[in-house]
Amino acid sequence: MAGMDLPVRAIREQISSAVDLIIQQSRMRDGSRKITYITEVQKMEGNVIVLQDIYRFMQTGLDENGKILGAFEASGMRPDFMEKFEMNGIKLPNHLFMPEPLGAKAEAWDR
Repeated sequence: MAGMDLPVRAIREQISSAVDLIIQQSRMRDGSRKITYITEVQKMEGNVIVLQDIYRFMQTGLDENGKILGAFEASGMRPDFMEKFEMNGIKLPNHLFMPEPLGAKAEAWDR
């Protein structure tokens, strides 16, 4: 659609209808790179694309070498795109999207 003079709203609507997820990777203070957010692109509200975090990385501490420790924490929101998964025979358990306290689970993620 190069060369077309589309309104900003039309461009945003195309983006929000074509993209389901945004995966954000960040460089941490220890120099490592970690996925820090998994975010769903939900819909348009007015001229704004609505985003909802599904998971975020929560730092729990540092190991003896200064490496960042942590785990993903669910936001408690079940993504809207799960309907597309289920229509294709993919069923994920709801507990994957339920928030859990960090602790022993965080240590398991770092191994």
